[in-house]
Amino acid sequence: MLRLVEPALTYKAALLEAASELYAVGEWDITPDDLASRFDDLLRELAAAKDPATAPAGVLPYEDFWLLDENVWIGLLTLRTQINEQFLRSGGHIGYVIRPSRRQRGYGTALLRLGLEQSRTRGLQRVLLTCAETNIGSRKVIEANGGRLENVVVIDERSAPVRRYWIDLEPAGAASETG
Repeated sequence: MLRLVEPALTYKAALLEAASELYAVGEWDITPDDLASRFDDLLRELAAAKDPATAPAGVLPYEDFWLLDENVWIGLLTLRTQINEQFLRSGGHIGYVIRPSRRQRGYGTALLRLGLEQSRTRGLQRVLLTCAETNIGSRKVIEANGGRLENVVVIDERSAPVRRYWIDLEPAGAASETG
């Protein structure tokens, strides 16, 4: 059963297993051992990051959600209800990652769909997502969820250009009212 959950101690073992994969391919910079030793701190940091009053100075408030299939940690979704100029250029409202062993199985599309539902419940009417021009998988995920390409920008000459997509959201409950 696929579900989106808030980070919690209950999912520590599942996250550590996935972290090993993500660290091995260079997509996470924290080792699984370091993550295990500071897991409680991580949970406190994530809880604080949700609230503008407790988010670290200079950090936009955000919420993290974990995608689980049964008790297997599949991916991470980060949601920002407000973005600044930096995230308007690259990063957007939503970021996500799927663990390497679970890619190309539809999990990314499902994760983003669930993230869009969370965005709606928080009152967002439109969200920005970005991905590297070279990230074909992410492009497909965003487009499968209604993403409309606005433009492609060069952020840094050393990195791939960034594709910027917008997704318009119906208000929560609107789909059931009309269908």
